[in-house]
Amino acid sequence: MSNKIYPIGIQNFEKLRSSGYFYIDKTELIYRIVKTGSYYFLSRPRRFGKSLLISTLEAYFQGKKELFEGLAMEKLEKDWIKYPILHLDLNAKKFDTTDDLLRLIDRQFLIYEEKYGSSPSDETIDDRFVTLIRKAYEKTGQKVVILVDEYDKPLLQTIENTALQNEYRETLKAFYGVMKSMDGYIQFAMLTGVTKFGKISVFSDLNNLDDISMREPYVNICGVSEQEIHDNLEEELHELANAQAMTYEETCAKLKEYYDGYHFAENTIGIYNPFSLLNTFKYNKFSNYWFETGTPTYLVELLKRSHYNLERMANEETSADVLNSIYADSSNPIPVIYQSGYLTIKSYDERFGIYQLGFPNREVKEGFVQQWIIEEI
Repeated sequence: MSNKIYPIGIQNFEKLRSSGYFYIDKTELIYRIVKTGSYYFLSRPRRFGKSLLISTLEAYFQGKKELFEGLAMEKLEKDWIKYPILHLDLNAKKFDTTDDLLRLIDRQFLIYEEKYGSSPSDETIDDRFVTLIRKAYEKTGQKVVILVDEYDKPLLQTIENTALQNEYRETLKAFYGVMKSMDGYIQFAMLTGVTKFGKISVFSDLNNLDDISMREPYVNICGVSEQEIHDNLEEELHELANAQAMTYEETCAKLKEYYDGYHFAENTIGIYNPFSLLNTFKYNKFSNYWFETGTPTYLVELLKRSHYNLERMANEETSADVLNSIYADSSNPIPVIYQSGYLTIKSYDERFGIYQLGFPNREVKEGFVQQWIIEEI
């Protein structure tokens, strides 16, 4: 019987590694990222491992070599330099007023200001951000690493409140603009979120971000590929088959039908939903684990507002420009549905630059249809 401890709900890399949780090694891809660029953005659906990715980067830039023992990074990295890190998590539960965003950033800044210093003359969060970056660099002698998790949470929670969302956007626009002006002090930056807001964007002043969300080399930076399942969970596949009274081949096929099918770029391998996959192996049972955690309120509200015909979802067509960004003033729900993980790329017409979209797998299709029937009732 397998003795693996599955990291369901574990988002901290140090806790995962020091407590013996199961981990599929993504550090070769992480090494490639940090050695080939400085500013990155990644969009992935909820519960796909974005926070764990950010935490892994944090441990790497802290020089915690012991946490990477036995992983690809151990052999690849030779220097293990310790950098000052500013790690901001915008995954708060509620954003109802202008002050909610400012208070969240303020709480996290105070911790770093106590460590690196501050200036009493700073009045805004972007001024404080400039000072923090400069003082962290001066105190340590190393350039600064900036990691932002769930950058879009304030914008998604206010998708029905245009005035408040505009305030948040302007605040974040000035905040992230600091990173470009302080480039000489910054070693690396990574921002993650479910969606990418375009047009009058929070990133318009940070136009040097490399968006790897639809880049082929990084399609499995989060999530699990079929090869990774066979490389890491072969014994568990047989245990699942026995528990379900199925053959090994039937089990692999059902696992694929339920949880595979996410394509984050055209003509690439399918990616399995990691949350549902690990729950299935933990409990030796197939279920709609990811979908049962709830449909985000912002998506339900957007679908209602746009009066979108759900029958179109299984055969939706769109362009790369639409998939890459959502516009706050747009009534088109397709980018949000796609980036949230409820649609995926099924095929691509290179001649016309058109993507054919559809449900990624059985879990999402069944769950979405059932959820929407409930909403309609």
